[in-house]
Amino acid sequence: MPANTLVFAWGNPSRGDDALGPLFAEAVQAMNLPQVECLTDFQLQIEHTLDLVGRQRILFVDASCGVSDGVQPPFHCAPLHPARDSSYTTHAMSPAALLQVFADVQGHAPPPSWLLAIPGQSWELGQPPSAAAQARLAQALDWAGQWLHA
Repeated sequence: MPANTLVFAWGNPSRGDDALGPLFAEAVQAMNLPQVECLTDFQLQIEHTLDLVGRQRILFVDASCGVSDGVQPPFHCAPLHPARDSSYTTHAMSPAALLQVFADVQGHAPPPSWLLAIPGQSWELGQPPSAAAQARLAQALDWAGQWLHA
């Protein structure tokens, strides 16, 4: 039986702040929470539909682009709903598109799902995550500890 909650993070650990998703999953895994499983990959793919089967809720986690110098929240979490991508390929899928594939293949709605986006600003190959992104990651993890226990 799969764990009730899936934390599914993606990103490239070798590209600066793009590592936020995998680092988030790594930290959650270290919490050793019952009924919480973590999965990471470089990107979402159609095969990941099978990883959603049997779950009660899913938290998708990724670094987000578009950080400005202005005041902004350290992260953003919003509910997700199945939706078709306008893309002609499944090489890189959005979480909403993955949920739509789940609904199409399974014949019923996917588990309740959310997208946790942690802003990043530095994406250079071979660089570590920026200090600002690491601070936002810590705040997202504090929030997630409470959310995952709920």
